[in-house]
Amino acid sequence: MRRVSIFGATGSIGQNTIDLIRRAPEEYDVVALTGGSNIAQLAKDAIALKADIAVTAYPEKLEELQRALAGSGVKTAAGEMALAEAAARPADWVMSAIVGAAGLKPGIVALEQGATLALANKESLVCAGRLLLGTAARSKARILPVDSEHSAIFQGLVGEELSAVERILITASGGAFRDWPLEDLAKATVEQASTHPNWDMGQRITIDSASMFNKAMEVIETREFFGVDPKQIEVLVHPESLVHALVGFQDGALMAHVGAADMRHAIGYALHWPERKPLPVERLDLTRIGQLNFHAPDDQRYPALRLARETMARGGLMGAVFNAAKERALDHFIAGRIGFLDMADLTEWVMAALDREPGLIDASMTLDSVAHVDHLARMAADERVTRI
Repeated sequence: MRRVSIFGATGSIGQNTIDLIRRAPEEYDVVALTGGSNIAQLAKDAIALKADIAVTAYPEKLEELQRALAGSGVKTAAGEMALAEAAARPADWVMSAIVGAAGLKPGIVALEQGATLALANKESLVCAGRLLLGTAARSKARILPVDSEHSAIFQGLVGEELSAVERILITASGGAFRDWPLEDLAKATVEQASTHPNWDMGQRITIDSASMFNKAMEVIETREFFGVDPKQIEVLVHPESLVHALVGFQDGALMAHVGAADMRHAIGYALHWPERKPLPVERLDLTRIGQLNFHAPDDQRYPALRLARETMARGGLMGAVFNAAKERALDHFIAGRIGFLDMADLTEWVMAALDREPGLIDASMTLDSVAHVDHLARMAADERVTRI
């Protein structure tokens, strides 16, 4: 029986992971489940899976969680320290699906215990890729990608030498505004940006898809995870969202991963790796699909992609700045303080502002230094918005 923990259990990735585990409960011993404000769902799943402990990220929600789990035998805890302590509990496999930079520390702690980390938290690699990968190497732990694109790349490289790779192509749906006239984007509303044409996801990642900030993050993640030159990474807009990534080799061949838009494929591959096991996902009928479409992304429509390449070129702690600035930009857009196009402008401004601080971006990468620049970037974004 494998010991598993799920960080970010109440989000879409966490819920899909729980769906797979509940289909074979005899194979898993659930150690820890963590969530945010959805206490009812967290408690329900903790009871159903007989988890050892349930943790909410919000201390003010602890009493509600304790009431929901009273008499169940499931332990409760709350707050940042409790998340780290839960990650330190012995487990064989840990799903890292906490959204944002908050997922970095629990992931590091889980790796230090030697657990296999199924990584859906792209921010960890963007903010501190060298730190995360270095921890895994020292602990002889393994990181498995769960983003659909990086799982696809990972699968395309099975049995191949990385030295034979010429290019990696990751696909993007183009989001809610892929067919909008450019002049209309400035007027786009939060509601319009929160509707995805293909995927059923949370609001924040759906808006990130519309702005292509999620793909910008994935470009950086590809560089960090696979160690390829940024010039080898390409982005294609693929409206059908059926080809998740392609790996191009030096002999001209392209290896494509094709599958339904269902995150249980990538999650299941990481959960069962190195085996492949049956999964409850749609089997594609290519005769019904008929054709697949691809085109290059418009730099004017998606400036986030340019910012990702500037982040990689700058190096150091700029990834943490980029991530924090784009997270706060998204917060301000959702709150109605800035427009859709202002998110990229704000992120670029924060990157430039912090790069002018002597020695800041080039400081040694530690949890503390990442947290420090993350804090400074968020403060800078907030101060900038108050002056607009």
